[in-house]
Amino acid sequence: MTDPHVASHEQEAAGRSSTGLLSRINAVVARLGMYLSVTGLLVIVTIVFYQVFGRYVLNSSPTWTENLALVLILYVTLIGAAVGVRDAGHIGMDSLLVMLPDHVREKIELLIHVLVAVFGIAMAYNGWILGASVGTVKIPNLGLPEVIRYVPLIASGVLIVSFSIEHIIALLRGEEVVPSWN
Repeated sequence: MTDPHVASHEQEAAGRSSTGLLSRINAVVARLGMYLSVTGLLVIVTIVFYQVFGRYVLNSSPTWTENLALVLILYVTLIGAAVGVRDAGHIGMDSLLVMLPDHVREKIELLIHVLVAVFGIAMAYNGWILGASVGTVKIPNLGLPEVIRYVPLIASGVLIVSFSIEHIIALLRGEEVVPSWN
């Protein structure tokens, strides 16, 4: 038997949650980003273990492991950071915002999301510029183009913009963005 207060609260939360097309797409993309980041982290651990094993047990350290681990760290951290923006896992000053009246708090939250979107645009744009500047250079010991180091910067910037737009729309509608892990 369900508690009527709990059922009422769940229905109220469902009514406030953002259910538009952008939210549904962003929820899937954010969940996929979380899975890819966790998988990338496991691959990094495996690569570093292999490097340590090669160096201290086999006396033959593989030359490609360090560069690959560094590239993967970029993907894990930047995609993970973008997902954190959607799921409100980024650093915030909520304790100050809760003390403000609702109409002021909503305007400040809107400004914050606009500024985060501008930051995402700057990330994507500058990542594109930097990537284009090293397009013909190869990463030593991997043979991959240097531009792959800038792909996560661009992708993260685009995701941050999309997630910020979702938050802005939700705020304007009086709704909440449901985190990806729900």
